[in-house]
Amino acid sequence: MQLVLVRHALPERIHASDAAQSDQPGGPADPALTELGERQAARLVDALAADRVEGLYVSPLARARGTAAPLAAALGRDPEIVEDLREYDADSDHYVPVHEMARLDPAAWERMLAGLLPAHVDVPAFTARVDGAFERIIAAHPGRGTAVAVAHAGVVNTWLAHLLGLARPLTFPLDYTGITRVLAGRDGRRVVRTVNEIAHVGDLLAMTAGTE
Repeated sequence: MQLVLVRHALPERIHASDAAQSDQPGGPADPALTELGERQAARLVDALAADRVEGLYVSPLARARGTAAPLAAALGRDPEIVEDLREYDADSDHYVPVHEMARLDPAAWERMLAGLLPAHVDVPAFTARVDGAFERIIAAHPGRGTAVAVAHAGVVNTWLAHLLGLARPLTFPLDYTGITRVLAGRDGRRVVRTVNEIAHVGDLLAMTAGTE
Protein backbone atom coordinates (compact mmCIF):
# COMPACT_ATOMS: atom_id res chain seq x y z
CA MET A 1 0.00 0.00 0.00
CA GLN A 2 0.95 3.65 -0.30
CA LEU A 3 0.97 5.93 2.73
CA VAL A 4 0.78 9.61 1.83
CA LEU A 5 2.08 11.88 4.59
CA VAL A 6 0.99 15.52 4.53
CA ARG A 7 2.44 18.27 6.65
CA HIS A 8 -0.26 20.66 7.86
CA ALA A 9 -0.83 24.05 6.23
CA LEU A 10 0.15 27.45 7.65
CA PRO A 11 -1.29 28.05 11.16
CA GLU A 12 -1.68 31.17 13.25
CA ARG A 13 1.04 32.25 15.67
CA ILE A 14 0.17 32.00 19.36
CA HIS A 15 2.25 33.80 22.00
CA ALA A 16 2.43 32.48 25.54
CA SER A 17 0.70 35.71 26.63
CA ASP A 18 -2.18 35.02 24.27
CA ALA A 19 -2.69 31.57 25.78
CA ALA A 20 -2.64 33.05 29.28
CA GLN A 21 -5.45 35.43 28.33
CA SER A 22 -7.60 32.78 26.65
CA ASP A 23 -10.72 31.09 28.04
CA GLN A 24 -8.47 28.25 29.22
CA PRO A 25 -5.36 29.99 30.61
CA GLY A 26 -2.36 27.75 31.02
CA GLY A 27 -3.62 25.31 28.40
CA PRO A 28 -1.65 24.21 25.36
CA ALA A 29 -1.57 26.34 22.22
CA ASP A 30 -3.59 24.78 19.43
CA PRO A 31 -3.65 27.24 16.53
CA ALA A 32 -6.07 27.05 13.63
CA LEU A 33 -5.05 27.75 10.04
CA THR A 34 -4.56 31.23 8.66
CA GLU A 35 -6.50 32.29 5.57
CA LEU A 36 -3.43 31.46 3.49
CA GLY A 37 -3.22 28.09 5.22
CA GLU A 38 -6.82 27.34 4.27
CA ARG A 39 -5.95 28.06 0.65
CA GLN A 40 -2.95 25.74 0.88
CA ALA A 41 -5.11 22.99 2.37
CA ALA A 42 -7.65 23.30 -0.45
CA ARG A 43 -4.93 22.45 -2.98
CA LEU A 44 -4.66 18.92 -1.56
CA VAL A 45 -7.93 17.95 -3.23
CA ASP A 46 -6.51 18.22 -6.76
CA ALA A 47 -3.01 17.13 -5.71
CA LEU A 48 -4.33 13.77 -4.53
CA ALA A 49 -7.15 13.38 -7.06
CA ALA A 50 -5.35 10.61 -8.95
CA ASP A 51 -4.77 8.53 -5.80
CA ARG A 52 -7.22 5.84 -4.74
CA VAL A 53 -7.62 7.07 -1.18
CA GLU A 54 -9.08 4.38 1.06
CA GLY A 55 -8.38 5.98 4.42
CA LEU A 56 -7.85 9.46 5.85
CA TYR A 57 -6.10 9.94 9.18
CA VAL A 58 -5.26 13.09 11.07
CA SER A 59 -3.46 14.38 14.14
CA PRO A 60 -5.83 15.71 16.83
CA LEU A 61 -4.32 19.22 16.62
CA ALA A 62 -6.40 21.95 14.98
CA ARG A 63 -3.84 22.83 12.30
CA ALA A 64 -3.81 19.23 11.06
CA ARG A 65 -7.58 18.80 11.24
CA GLY A 66 -8.09 22.05 9.33
CA THR A 67 -5.68 20.90 6.64
CA ALA A 68 -7.52 17.60 6.21
CA ALA A 69 -10.98 19.21 6.07
CA PRO A 70 -11.15 20.04 2.32
CA LEU A 71 -9.89 16.59 1.35
CA ALA A 72 -12.33 14.94 3.75
CA ALA A 73 -15.21 16.89 2.19
CA ALA A 74 -14.12 15.92 -1.32
CA LEU A 75 -13.82 12.24 -0.33
CA GLY A 76 -17.12 12.29 1.56
CA ARG A 77 -15.59 10.74 4.65
CA ASP A 78 -14.68 11.84 8.15
CA PRO A 79 -10.98 11.58 8.96
CA GLU A 80 -9.96 9.25 11.75
CA ILE A 81 -8.18 11.11 14.53
CA VAL A 82 -4.98 9.39 15.67
CA GLU A 83 -3.73 10.76 18.99
CA ASP A 84 -0.22 9.41 18.45
CA LEU A 85 0.22 11.61 15.36
CA ARG A 86 0.29 14.75 17.54
CA GLU A 87 3.43 16.87 17.34
CA TYR A 88 6.18 16.97 19.99
CA ASP A 89 5.07 20.51 20.96
CA ALA A 90 1.41 19.58 21.49
CA ASP A 91 1.55 20.59 25.17
CA SER A 92 3.36 23.89 24.64
CA ASP A 93 1.67 27.17 25.65
CA HIS A 94 2.85 28.94 22.47
CA TYR A 95 3.30 28.21 18.77
CA VAL A 96 5.71 29.94 16.38
CA PRO A 97 5.40 29.06 12.66
CA VAL A 98 8.73 27.89 11.30
CA HIS A 99 9.17 30.83 8.89
CA GLU A 100 9.09 33.20 11.91
CA MET A 101 11.22 31.09 14.23
CA ALA A 102 14.61 32.61 13.38
CA ARG A 103 13.33 36.01 14.52
CA LEU A 104 11.09 35.03 17.42
CA ASP A 105 12.79 31.92 18.86
CA PRO A 106 16.41 31.86 17.63
CA ALA A 107 17.51 29.11 20.03
CA ALA A 108 14.85 26.73 18.72
CA TRP A 109 15.73 27.76 15.17
CA GLU A 110 19.41 26.87 15.67
CA ARG A 111 18.49 23.40 16.98
CA MET A 112 16.19 22.87 14.01
CA LEU A 113 18.94 23.89 11.57
CA ALA A 114 21.15 21.30 13.27
CA GLY A 115 18.49 18.66 12.66
CA LEU A 116 17.65 18.29 16.34
CA LEU A 117 14.37 18.19 18.23
CA PRO A 118 14.03 20.42 21.31
CA ALA A 119 16.21 19.30 24.21
CA HIS A 120 13.24 18.29 26.36
CA VAL A 121 11.93 15.76 23.81
CA ASP A 122 12.58 12.09 24.53
CA VAL A 123 13.55 11.23 20.95
CA PRO A 124 13.40 7.40 21.27
CA ALA A 125 9.96 7.59 22.90
CA PHE A 126 8.68 10.09 20.33
CA THR A 127 10.03 7.93 17.50
CA ALA A 128 8.38 4.82 18.93
CA ARG A 129 5.06 6.67 19.27
CA VAL A 130 4.93 7.93 15.69
CA ASP A 131 6.28 4.67 14.25
CA GLY A 132 3.54 2.77 16.06
CA ALA A 133 0.89 5.14 14.72
CA PHE A 134 2.01 4.81 11.11
CA GLU A 135 2.42 1.06 11.34
CA ARG A 136 -1.14 0.70 12.65
CA ILE A 137 -2.39 2.72 9.69
CA ILE A 138 -0.43 0.51 7.31
CA ALA A 139 -1.83 -2.63 8.94
CA ALA A 140 -5.37 -1.34 8.40
CA HIS A 141 -4.78 -1.18 4.62
CA PRO A 142 -3.25 -4.45 3.45
CA GLY A 143 -4.15 -3.99 -0.23
CA ARG A 144 -2.79 -1.78 -3.00
CA GLY A 145 -4.70 1.38 -2.14
CA THR A 146 -3.61 4.64 -0.55
CA ALA A 147 -4.05 6.02 2.94
CA VAL A 148 -3.44 9.69 3.73
CA ALA A 149 -2.18 10.90 7.10
CA VAL A 150 -2.12 14.64 7.86
CA ALA A 151 0.34 15.42 10.63
CA HIS A 152 3.36 17.59 11.42
CA ALA A 153 6.92 18.24 10.29
CA GLY A 154 8.43 16.67 13.41
CA VAL A 155 6.23 13.60 13.14
CA VAL A 156 6.94 13.01 9.44
CA ASN A 157 10.64 13.82 9.73
CA THR A 158 11.20 11.57 12.72
CA TRP A 159 9.54 8.63 10.97
CA LEU A 160 11.58 9.21 7.81
CA ALA A 161 14.76 9.27 9.90
CA HIS A 162 13.67 6.00 11.51
CA LEU A 163 12.97 4.33 8.16
CA LEU A 164 16.18 5.57 6.54
CA GLY A 165 18.47 5.00 9.52
CA LEU A 166 19.38 8.68 9.83
CA ALA A 167 20.95 10.03 13.01
CA ARG A 168 19.23 13.43 12.91
CA PRO A 169 15.46 13.37 13.46
CA LEU A 170 14.90 16.64 11.55
CA THR A 171 16.81 15.96 8.34
CA PHE A 172 14.33 17.18 5.74
CA PRO A 173 12.88 20.68 5.31
CA LEU A 174 9.16 19.96 4.97
CA ASP A 175 6.96 22.76 3.63
CA TYR A 176 3.40 23.60 4.57
CA THR A 177 1.10 21.07 2.85
CA GLY A 178 4.11 19.24 1.43
CA ILE A 179 3.42 15.63 0.41
CA THR A 180 5.67 12.66 1.21
CA ARG A 181 5.00 9.13 -0.07
CA VAL A 182 6.03 5.85 1.55
CA LEU A 183 5.39 2.45 -0.03
CA ALA A 184 4.70 -0.28 2.52
CA GLY A 185 4.99 -3.92 1.51
CA ARG A 186 3.36 -6.86 3.25
CA ASP A 187 6.86 -8.24 3.81
CA GLY A 188 7.68 -5.32 6.11
CA ARG A 189 9.66 -3.28 3.60
CA ARG A 190 9.15 0.49 3.76
CA VAL A 191 10.34 2.48 0.74
CA VAL A 192 10.45 6.28 0.85
CA ARG A 193 9.31 7.17 -2.65
CA THR A 194 9.15 10.98 -2.51
CA VAL A 195 9.75 13.67 0.11
CA ASN A 196 8.06 17.07 0.25
CA GLU A 197 6.22 17.33 -3.07
CA ILE A 198 5.19 21.00 -3.35
CA ALA A 199 4.25 21.64 -6.99
CA HIS A 200 0.58 21.89 -6.00
CA VAL A 201 1.24 24.71 -3.54
CA GLY A 202 4.48 26.36 -4.72
CA ASP A 203 3.00 29.78 -5.40
CA LEU A 204 1.37 29.87 -1.97
CA LEU A 205 4.61 28.86 -0.27
CA ALA A 206 6.29 31.82 -1.94
CA MET A 207 3.69 34.00 -0.23
CA THR A 208 4.46 32.35 3.10
CA ALA A 209 8.17 32.99 2.68
CA GLY A 210 7.41 36.69 2.41
CA THR A 211 5.30 36.79 5.55
CA GLU A 212 6.74 38.79 8.45
